[in-house]
Amino acid sequence: MKIGLVGKPSAGKSTFFKAATLMDVDIANYPFTTIEPNTGFAHVKIPCADKDLNTQCNPRTGFCHDHNRYVPFELIDVAGLVPGAHTGRGRGLAFLSDLNEAHGLIHVIDASGSVNAEGEDVEPGSYDPAQDVEFLEKELDYWYLSIINKGWDRFARKVQQEKRDVAKALAEQLSGLRVTEDHIKSAKKDLPENPMEWTEEQLLTLATALRKETKKMVIAANKIDRPTAENNYVRLKEQFPQHIIIPCSGEIELALREAAKHGLIEYYPGDATFTIKQPESLSDKQKSALAYMQSFLAKRGSTGVQDVMNAAVLDKLGYIAIFPGGTKKLEDSQGRRLPDCFLMPPATTALEFARSLHTDFAKHFIRAVNVRTKLPIAKDQPLSHRDVVEIISGK
Repeated sequence: MKIGLVGKPSAGKSTFFKAATLMDVDIANYPFTTIEPNTGFAHVKIPCADKDLNTQCNPRTGFCHDHNRYVPFELIDVAGLVPGAHTGRGRGLAFLSDLNEAHGLIHVIDASGSVNAEGEDVEPGSYDPAQDVEFLEKELDYWYLSIINKGWDRFARKVQQEKRDVAKALAEQLSGLRVTEDHIKSAKKDLPENPMEWTEEQLLTLATALRKETKKMVIAANKIDRPTAENNYVRLKEQFPQHIIIPCSGEIELALREAAKHGLIEYYPGDATFTIKQPESLSDKQKSALAYMQSFLAKRGSTGVQDVMNAAVLDKLGYIAIFPGGTKKLEDSQGRRLPDCFLMPPATTALEFARSLHTDFAKHFIRAVNVRTKLPIAKDQPLSHRDVVEIISGK
C-alpha cells in the first residue's frame, strides 16, 4: 500500500509529508525543494478491535492510543509538478514515473492562492487554486497517453491481424500502471471495435478513464489556516463535486507533532485538542503559538492531515484493516496482543488474507473464523473492515 503526494512546487507537500511521517526532509519556500522522492511511513487511524474484545493491544508496527489504532502505510513525496511536465518541463517524465509505485494519490494544493503555477510567491488570494486541480489531471492524462501511444500503430495492427482481444492485449502493455482487463473493457465501451480506427482524441479519453481508475485521488486543500483560503475551499467544493476535497494545515500539524515529540504537549494525529504538559516551562511566544493552534482545532475539529490520509486509503481506495487473531489466544509468541493489523484491498477474501500472511497458510487452508462472533468464514467470503480473523491451516 503506497500513496503518492503530488502537486506543484511550494504548495506544502514536503511540510505535509514531514507532518505525516516526522521524517527529516528539506522544507523551503522555493520551487523543487524535493528533487528525488522521499519515502516514509504515515498512518491511517481506525477504532481498534481491542476495545470490542475487552483488552489492550500491543502493536508490532504503528501504535495505539485510547483504543485508536494507527496502521502504517508507505507515503511517497515526489518533486513538484509544473505545467508541461509531460513534455519534459521541471523533472518532467522522471517525476511522473516516480508515481508508478503509488496505488493512490493525495494532491496537495495551496488553498490560499499565494503560489502561482510555477511555485512562485504571489499576493495571497491572487491565484486561483482551481487551476492546480485542472492542470494536474491534464498532466497525468497526457502521461498516460504518452505510454499508450508508444508503438501504438504497430500494436493496433498486430492486435487486428492476430484477432487478439484488445482489452487483454492492452492490459498486458499497461500492467506497469496497474491497468486490468476490466479497466480497459469499461474505458473502451464507446470506442470502435478495431483499435486501428481509434483517434488521438479517443485515445486521450481512454487515458483519462484509465488514470481515474488506477490513480484515485484525494485533494488536500492545504494552508487552510491562511485568511484567503476558506473562500477558495468553498468554491473548490462547488466547482469539483466529483472530488473528495479536505481542508488541512500541514504547518499546524507539523508544529503539534514536533511539540509532542519534544514533550511539550500530549497530542495524537487527528485529535481535536491537545494538553500542555508543563505550562510554566513555556515562553510567551510558545504559549501564544499553542493558543492559536488550540483555537484552530476548536474551530475545525482537527488539522485535517489525518483526515486526508484516511480518506485516501479507506474512502477513495476502499482498503480495509484486518487483524489476525485467535478465538482462544490473541497473543503472539512474544506475548503481544493483537500485534498486527494489515491494510488489504477491498473485497479481500479469507483465502486471500491467508495467502498474504504466508503462502503455506493458503496452500493448506482449512478454514477461517471470525474471532468476535466465533462463526466460520468461507474461504471465498469477502472480509469486512476491522474484522479479527483466525486462519486455521493444516501446516
